[in-house]
Amino acid sequence: MRASLRNKIIEVCDKKMALKGQSVGLSFYAFFANKNDDPELLMEAATWWIKTHQLDHFEKAIKIKKMVEKGL
Repeated sequence: MRASLRNKIIEVCDKKMALKGQSVGLSFYAFFANKNDDPELLMEAATWWIKTHQLDHFEKAIKIKKMVEKGL
């Protein structure tokens, strides 16, 4: 996963948890604007989320943040 995506995921997870608490869930779409302006990056996130880790559509932000920080 490229560093810019990793940083974006951590930033979004931190923001969501600050607003809604540690139990907030999100999908990989949370890391992107409603407009698909970078399809390669979206597919990279989707591949990591769905194919590599077989995560559910919604996962806890804290779980995703920890996975990304560990380099999984």
